[in-house]
Amino acid sequence: MDIIKVLQEELQIKYQQAEAAVKLIDEGNTIPFIARYRKEATGALDDEVLRNLDERLKYLRNLEEKKEQVIASIREQEKLTPELENQIRAAMTQVAVDDLYRPYRPKRRTRAIIAREKGLEPLANEIALQKLTEPVEKLAEAYVSEEKGVASAEEAVAGAKDILAERISDNAQYRTYIRKVTTERGMISSSAKDEKEQSVYEMYYNYTEPVKRCVGHRVLALNRGEKEKVLSVKVEAPKEDILRYLEKQVIVNNNPYTAPILEEVAADSYDRLIAPAIEREVRNELTEKAETGAIKVFGKNLEQLLMQPPIAGRVVLGWDPAFRTGCKLAVVDETGKVLDTTVIYPTAPQNKVDASKEVLKKLIKKYNISLISVGNGTASRESEMVIVELLKEIPEQVQYIIVNEAGASVYSASKLATEEFPNFDVGQRSAASIARRLQDPLAELVKIDPKSIGVGQYQHDMNQKNLSEALQGVVEDCVNKVGVDLNTASASLLEYISGISKVIAKNIVAYREENGAFTDRKQLLKVAKLGPKAYEQCAGFMRIPGGKNPLDGTSVHPESYGAALALLERLGFKPADITKGGLKELGKKVHDYKKLAAELNVGDMTLRDIVKELEKPARDPREEMPRPILRTDVLEMKDLTPGMILKGTVRNVIDFGAFVDIGVHQDGLVHISQISDRYIKHPMEAVSVGDVVEVKVLSVDLAKKRIALTMKL
Repeated sequence: MDIIKVLQEELQIKYQQAEAAVKLIDEGNTIPFIARYRKEATGALDDEVLRNLDERLKYLRNLEEKKEQVIASIREQEKLTPELENQIRAAMTQVAVDDLYRPYRPKRRTRAIIAREKGLEPLANEIALQKLTEPVEKLAEAYVSEEKGVASAEEAVAGAKDILAERISDNAQYRTYIRKVTTERGMISSSAKDEKEQSVYEMYYNYTEPVKRCVGHRVLALNRGEKEKVLSVKVEAPKEDILRYLEKQVIVNNNPYTAPILEEVAADSYDRLIAPAIEREVRNELTEKAETGAIKVFGKNLEQLLMQPPIAGRVVLGWDPAFRTGCKLAVVDETGKVLDTTVIYPTAPQNKVDASKEVLKKLIKKYNISLISVGNGTASRESEMVIVELLKEIPEQVQYIIVNEAGASVYSASKLATEEFPNFDVGQRSAASIARRLQDPLAELVKIDPKSIGVGQYQHDMNQKNLSEALQGVVEDCVNKVGVDLNTASASLLEYISGISKVIAKNIVAYREENGAFTDRKQLLKVAKLGPKAYEQCAGFMRIPGGKNPLDGTSVHPESYGAALALLERLGFKPADITKGGLKELGKKVHDYKKLAAELNVGDMTLRDIVKELEKPARDPREEMPRPILRTDVLEMKDLTPGMILKGTVRNVIDFGAFVDIGVHQDGLVHISQISDRYIKHPMEAVSVGDVVEVKVLSVDLAKKRIALTMKL
């Protein structure tokens, strides 16, 4: 198989692009590095295409390996024909290879194997030839043998039938056809194990739909219902049509003695051997597709969440709400350093509202707090009421925001949080995290396992290895898109930088603590275990604001410093102008990129990237994202009435709609049919996590805590 050609066709890119990307991956380059600094080689393939290419490359290489193993195994059995070898080599999926290998795969003792041991294969062959001139039972009498354990002619015929049934089951062509028909014309159905039991799966208690129409979120819901022993799920194939097909393939001669037997054999082969396996395969394929789709959605949501703009330059009060144990507070300065922590008890059972307000007023005054970040967990609503009352009583201009605290408790109990805040309890750590995830969502959220961040759907039901790999890739891409300040980044943030392992990330922090701040990117080469290859991969993503070389504060890679300095000189600028912000018009001075790139000995795309970066040094791509909504007043669910128009933030996007936070502590659902006036296949075509949208209330169900919204205004 020409893997490069397959990748080219699947990803609809040029052959040279696929070839260059594979070569760079094989040389040990990371996806973010290739996407950012090897555009010339790959023709500017972005990180998403490169990740897909990397994934498919692994699959196709594993497939080639499997083919070699299968061919070697069949050759060892001395059963390999040139035709079979060609079929195996031409197979494009693992399933196709498995089908072809099935007759030769070592099996556990099946009924057919036992029949062969009893010497019944010649009888099976006679029946298969379909040329009998007398009843099969008559022929079978010759096979009765006490020594071989065949007691009667009937037993001999039954054994021969088992051999024929297994032959039919092992035929790759039949299986391919049956799998296709089951997928295209089969039905998936589910029923309740106990009709009277109330559960979230009630809509699936008596449910049927075509296999090919069953969408991802329904597949995952059925799987979960079955796993929880609430539902029975099965795939119903068009059995009659399949049996007619098998008979047509198997019965080639209308012999009165063999035709009825072969009809029976075909039915037995299908019911006993083929149908259960095909049902498993069809459901596995549905699950795999559903998981791939769900992981993609989760990844997109996570990316949007991580890329939310930081709220910089403000002292923030992090508020972790609770009832019995009190609300934990942490004051965090503009750089994310914790200045103070305390506990107040404004909620039940203590209800010390006035005492709590006094503490808050003192903190606001002492630390010049201008923003309160409140976690959306238990007692969040009650905390919000206290905050709104307080804001009306004080002269200072303070705003508040409810942040999604998903994963804060996971982080605060982690080894990482213990290392970061050894003297804090779990609540204090959680409050600090809630404050910091507003100041710099990316830097804070990378400390939490992506699965715990709460922007997915059915994430606990899917292949955890695939999910983790995909989400790690998303975090890696986001961190590298933004870049890090080499002198302030935590080890948890650094380990996502291209070429940096967990060990090297800790070594960078240790080097910084021992030798003081980095003043030059080249100092990275003095860090333990950070060799030339890791330096090449990471240097461009590590920024040193205010270092010796102004280019160290940009995303220009050290390998392009010569070209960048020559460009500045040619256009009449000095390196110092970079930090003074005097290069905003740089691009207008370049009239012919191709010509200038050739003169500076760099690629055209690299030159354009250098110019773009020098015009806006260390530009944060998150600046273009919608800003979170800051509030000063409170709204309750009972205040909502149909027809009300509100501004809200998209919290989660799933296959059938989007959940929007409208400030009432219960996210409302905008069903996919209510997102846009144009037809959309998936909500992601219209909305993303973090988007600020205008919505109208359609209905409110206080008992079930459900809010239906529309974006069609």
